[in-house]
Amino acid sequence: MNTKKSSKTNSPDVVLIGAGIMSATLGVLLKKLSPAITISIFERLDRVTAESSDPWNNAGTGHSAFCELNYTPQLPDGSVETKKAVKIAESFEVSKEFWAYLVENGVIESPDAFIHNIPHLSFVWGDENVDYLRKRYQALTSHHLFKGMEYTEDKEEINNWIPLVMTGRNPDEKVAATRMELGTDVNFGALTKAMFDYLEKQEGVNLYLNYEVDDLSRKKGTSWQIEVKDRATRKTSKFTTKFVFIGAGGGSLPLLEKSDIPEGKGFGGFPVSGQWLVCNKPEIIEKHQAKVYGKASVGSPPMSVPHLDTRMIDGKKALLFGPYAGFSTKFLKNGSYLDLPLSIKLNNIRPMLAAGLHNIPLTKYLIDQVRQSPQDRLEALKDYLPEARLEDWDLETAGQRVQVIKKDEKEGGVLEFGTEMVTAADGSLAALLGASPGASTSVSIMLDLIHRCFAEAKSPEWQAQFKKLIPSFGKSLAKDEKLAEKTRARTTEVLHLSASRLEEEMSA
Repeated sequence: MNTKKSSKTNSPDVVLIGAGIMSATLGVLLKKLSPAITISIFERLDRVTAESSDPWNNAGTGHSAFCELNYTPQLPDGSVETKKAVKIAESFEVSKEFWAYLVENGVIESPDAFIHNIPHLSFVWGDENVDYLRKRYQALTSHHLFKGMEYTEDKEEINNWIPLVMTGRNPDEKVAATRMELGTDVNFGALTKAMFDYLEKQEGVNLYLNYEVDDLSRKKGTSWQIEVKDRATRKTSKFTTKFVFIGAGGGSLPLLEKSDIPEGKGFGGFPVSGQWLVCNKPEIIEKHQAKVYGKASVGSPPMSVPHLDTRMIDGKKALLFGPYAGFSTKFLKNGSYLDLPLSIKLNNIRPMLAAGLHNIPLTKYLIDQVRQSPQDRLEALKDYLPEARLEDWDLETAGQRVQVIKKDEKEGGVLEFGTEMVTAADGSLAALLGASPGASTSVSIMLDLIHRCFAEAKSPEWQAQFKKLIPSFGKSLAKDEKLAEKTRARTTEVLHLSASRLEEEMSA
């Protein structure tokens, strides 16, 4: 129950646009760093976490680069690049540190509501892919953040790990797999909701649901005027603030364009939709206990990397396969078909056209995906479950993602698969664009934002508080093996992520 006194103001210190994982993370961080800060949060839908943070709209993998092959590309010389994977693995450890702090300090009642230990596996077939996975394993395990990863080409061992994937498979097919027992499943919807529940109880924080931001404009100095509309009454209100964060998922680009900051010029967006096959047979769901990632099809976006995914959603085990990519001109699942055409401006039309020309295979891939029949989707599933039957699976719509298109001196424009933070020169506005692995690395992204936009971040008081929130703050988990081991051991205990704990849960 919310027991705080009414403290509504039209001049909050901070405005957060979008009620997803990013705004929740930033809101809690700022409130812990500066308890007196006032925050207003605006969400265009009637509940928090309704778009990308909803557990059915994202992979929920706890992206730590253990199994996602698109984070470890093979270079022309045959070697495997691990730089991005190491960075993501380190960022996820930082996220776990902050989540452990929230659990230890009562912000979140129990970690069991949002995070579980689920092994992460990569699985491939064919000589070329097996060779790649072997090289990937060798490259990753040279780094301490991937300590404990197992590799095998032994079919019997893989069968012990993922029996459903091996049942009915051609015995002559060459296969390989890696496994990390430390993998996780994260219900970002539950995590986000818990953080907003906490924020709503804090003095000076106001959450406005069903309110859409229509416009934002500079005022004198570094302040902003935000024009918002109550979608129920159609009444418009104006708010003034010193700092704006645009964390509205696919809706961030149009708002960034309305801000008219020079740093936001030239950015475009390419929307990609998705669908899941969701298993409806409890006996099949119970036989699989892993997240199994394979290789993406040529030309496909990273968010469409196929995976057979054990999920824990609201205390119930689920099994998903996909996502199947598609194309829609909407920037949000609950958006408008005019989102893409209305986002095209004079300052970004050249990068968008150039990116389109350079990504014709992607366009063809998405068109093919849209035209898929149920039988086509079943055939893709059979690559991972040879004995799959269509009647055991239901097709569900997943979330909408908007990949970033940005200016490029050489190419004219490039399509970026990842997240991009755009900040005004004076630090008064920040917008987050892009998609995966955003949610899993949300804490590192928001820490970076705070250091870019808040002068107080360098003060002794805030620096000391950062270390309370994230004990490894100021040090590199990627470079300090002992610190990484100590940190991982602590968060594993606090967040109930031991393998024995998982066995207890599954047998309960």
